[in-house]
Amino acid sequence: MTTRRGSGARSPERRSYEDGCAAAHALDLIGERWALLVVRELLLGPRRFTDLKTTLPGISATVLTQRLIDLEGIGVLRREPLPAPASGSMYALTPWGHELEPVLMQLGRWGAQSPFKPPAPISLATLITAQRTMFSAPAAAGIEATVALHVGREQFTARVVEGTLELHPGSGPADVTLSGDVATLGGVIFGGLPLETAEADGLLRVQGDRDLAARYVTLFPLPPTIAPS
Repeated sequence: MTTRRGSGARSPERRSYEDGCAAAHALDLIGERWALLVVRELLLGPRRFTDLKTTLPGISATVLTQRLIDLEGIGVLRREPLPAPASGSMYALTPWGHELEPVLMQLGRWGAQSPFKPPAPISLATLITAQRTMFSAPAAAGIEATVALHVGREQFTARVVEGTLELHPGSGPADVTLSGDVATLGGVIFGGLPLETAEADGLLRVQGDRDLAARYVTLFPLPPTIAPS
């Protein structure tokens, strides 16, 4: 027996806080280890099991399988057939699953203030979601431009206009293109790695409006770290 949205039922195997608070119930549903990180990876679009295993290297195949079963069972994701001629299936968020994006964004902003956050690599999904999360409207004042991000085989388009950011998968005309791997782009945008240094080291390629590129990477300031009491 699996839990589905609105059914009022709960799997006997699923742990519960047995608390009437809706937040507690939400944790019953998506509070298991790795569950929200699977959702994070699927925010970029449908992914195969092997894709998820690659972008979540710390998860075992057994645990990933269970999390996918759990999330499908509660209606957060669904399985879809791979496009022909490939066989097999991939996983995609449902509309209800997509509603978790602002939850993840707020958790990211909260967690970025932690003085206990260890250094660790980030995934492509984190690179993209973190830009949506940390975007500063005041810092973007006066910018009306399109920036292309090429990360390996993946391409994204960022549109900045009137203090807003729209960042989505896909390619198109852009004022500047930044090409590099996740670690390099993450370092330039969030880690204080100078754009010029990344270029000089052959890790980043800038094509187009260089002044815009230099401005774009400043639009995502991290919140100040909370001092431990």
